Amino acid sequence: MAVFEAPILSTTDKPSLYRELLLQARSLMAGERDRIANAANFCSLIYHAVPQLNWCGFYFYDGSELVVGPFQGKPACVRIALGKGVCGTAAATKQTQLVPNVHDFPGHIACDSASESEIVVPMFDGHGHLIGVWDVDSPVLNRFDEEDRRGMEALVEAWIEHNDPTRFEAAA
Repeated sequence: MAVFEAPILSTTDKPSLYRELLLQARSLMAGERDRIANAANFCSLIYHAVPQLNWCGFYFYDGSELVVGPFQGKPACVRIALGKGVCGTAAATKQTQLVPNVHDFPGHIACDSASESEIVVPMFDGHGHLIGVWDVDSPVLNRFDEEDRRGMEALVEAWIEHNDPTRFEAAA
């Protein structure tokens, strides 16, 4: 089996970066339906391609709370209640949370004290059931903007499309 070779992303403008990254993510996941395998490779791809990140990863919903899944970065909080912190808020509100300064977010859960800004995208299966959240942290204030929101949401949609939806239903 050949190793996936991701070409170095040569662009500095965000729309182009996310377009290239989306193509790489789709190629990386092509033919693989296991969500854990795809989540692990997806995290590595994003972590190494998107500048100024100190953590990125998945929290999967187990039917009562979010539980850490594959990630890149320092060890993370293992369980997060719905409605708590940025991840739990994204899951509970069903809306992407774009947080310019995590210190201003009421109830922020600091897994890595270096984190200054965060974006969290909630994930749902084809029936609207919560799968979990995609969480990305940066040690830079105001790191994420609307272009990052659009890019991260598109990446999450690609991840969902490339995974076996029956695995999500069993977990919900």
